[in-house]
Amino acid sequence: MADKSRPEQLAVFGAPPSFDEPLHVGRPNVPDRARLMARLGDALDRRWLTNDGPCVRELERRVAERLQVEHVVAVANGTLGLALAAAALGLRGEVIVPALTFVGTAHALRWVGLRPVFADVDPQTYTVDPASVEAAITPATSAVFGVHLWGRTCDVERLEAVARTRGLALGFDAAHAFGCRRGGRPVGGFGDVEVFSLHATKIVNAFEGALVTTDDPGLARRLAALRNFGFEGYDRVGGLGINAKMNEASAAMALGGLDELDALVAAGARITACYEKALAGVPGLLRATRGSDDSGNHHYCVVEVDAEQAGLSRDDLLDVLWAENIRARRYFHPGCHRVEPYRSERETTLPVTDALLDRVMQLPAGAAVTTGEVDVVCAVVRTAVAFADTVRPHVRERRAAGSSRYGFPDAR
Repeated sequence: MADKSRPEQLAVFGAPPSFDEPLHVGRPNVPDRARLMARLGDALDRRWLTNDGPCVRELERRVAERLQVEHVVAVANGTLGLALAAAALGLRGEVIVPALTFVGTAHALRWVGLRPVFADVDPQTYTVDPASVEAAITPATSAVFGVHLWGRTCDVERLEAVARTRGLALGFDAAHAFGCRRGGRPVGGFGDVEVFSLHATKIVNAFEGALVTTDDPGLARRLAALRNFGFEGYDRVGGLGINAKMNEASAAMALGGLDELDALVAAGARITACYEKALAGVPGLLRATRGSDDSGNHHYCVVEVDAEQAGLSRDDLLDVLWAENIRARRYFHPGCHRVEPYRSERETTLPVTDALLDRVMQLPAGAAVTTGEVDVVCAVVRTAVAFADTVRPHVRERRAAGSSRYGFPDAR
């Protein structure tokens, strides 16, 4: 790899970038192609391409077994999954959610006529703070939706206690949490309902898709009807619904990822260990995704940048990385409460969230990244921080002149 041990060797100073092509956060995992093509071929031979086909039903059955839940409903994407979950629960009025999440969490609720109310997060776990949730409850509150973030689970026990005491429904956006566990129990059966994203960037992907999990048979029936125009049987429409069905190609892709999930987690763990070793001792960098070995899916590497200790702000470091074609991301800048339509409707102050949104950064990680690529990323980070007094004024002058390289919308 190119030597990046001196500031003049960094691309931000005009040297060649570390990568010819962008190294993205969320590089898709692609399962065994022969098995994938065999499943797709079978679907084509059957000419059963959608409408609750065999691949979709196999995916739902296998996921239910893996997550130890009674019911799994496959849908077209995570946003629709959240919207259908809220509709199936019969929610009204306000729903409390953290602002430290992808805007799709809030948009899905708003799209079905609910009002997201934003709560702060715990500074140690980065997930929604149950005390902040309690403070946000009003007579109009019908539910709480926690978010399992970067493979870290919410404080589900305290949230379940709050929901039970206050008579609220409880759901979880589990977009980042497929394959994660809490207290030895797989994520998927907490609260009333959980929603997993199978977007291309997730550890198991369906190209695009999602899974809604629940132990409530009535809720599962409503979800199944809602995803299929409200059909409750042949030619029998029981009420309002929408087309949110997963197709067979997406289910085949997800089945391939499910076949390899344990290997993907193990590969991600090796990448995590590589980051741990290579960034150890770098001033001002705190791992935000640290957890016990058996609890996470090792698909994310998020760091919190302390500008005072590192000598560089998070955005300074992003400029350095983007110049190297390393597409680190500001998750989830600027925060749901700071974007429309929510910003104009209600002024919300969330001290912990606001601080984190200026400090957290996601690095390329997961099974689709190599240890060699991680070594390059970390070499750039170490040099930028080691020579912060040289790097900082340079990148800030570039940014003031409009030469900043990053700024694309956050992907989830």
